[in-house]
Amino acid sequence: MAFELPALGYDVSALEPHIDTQTMQIHHGKHHAAYVNNLNAALASHPALQASPIEDLLGNINDVPEAIRQAVINNGGGHHNHTLFWSIMGPNGGGEPTGALGSAIDSTFGGFAAFKAAIKDAGVKRFGSGWSWLVQTPAGALQIYSTANQDSPLMKGDTPLLGVDVWEHAYYLKYQNRRPDYLDAWWGTVDWSAVAARYRH
Repeated sequence: MAFELPALGYDVSALEPHIDTQTMQIHHGKHHAAYVNNLNAALASHPALQASPIEDLLGNINDVPEAIRQAVINNGGGHHNHTLFWSIMGPNGGGEPTGALGSAIDSTFGGFAAFKAAIKDAGVKRFGSGWSWLVQTPAGALQIYSTANQDSPLMKGDTPLLGVDVWEHAYYLKYQNRRPDYLDAWWGTVDWSAVAARYRH
């Protein structure tokens, strides 16, 4: 069974003014769609791998044949990263996390403001294209780091809870070269209930 582009859970204009409609149309309908198509092409001669959940493919990336491994990292990672990205944003986003996730963020990073600053710092300092992540380790701890290109935290054994795309295609139409401004505005899109649903406690 081939992988498919997931539908957005909201209208392409729903994240205005933080993320503009045209960027959403191109980002979801063109960039993410291309990752899905290229992933399916890479797996075309590997039906057993096609039947695997994307989390299993990335979490066991060294088991993927070397000839297609980088294609799966690039396109499978792109598919999973973006699927998460769309799911943790929404038209009524913003605010701060509450409950167990909010408490864990406070105790780990010294408060929500410090957490936001660390996510932004990781995103600003990522040279070229990549992502800034809040992940949960297998031991249950929270960590912040960035990855290059479409590399997934799943490849390190970590569970991504929140990820912000810092590829230029995620923000260039509205913010041009002002990645820090995009990272500041992006917090207005975050659906904390969706992030919290990914947290194990």
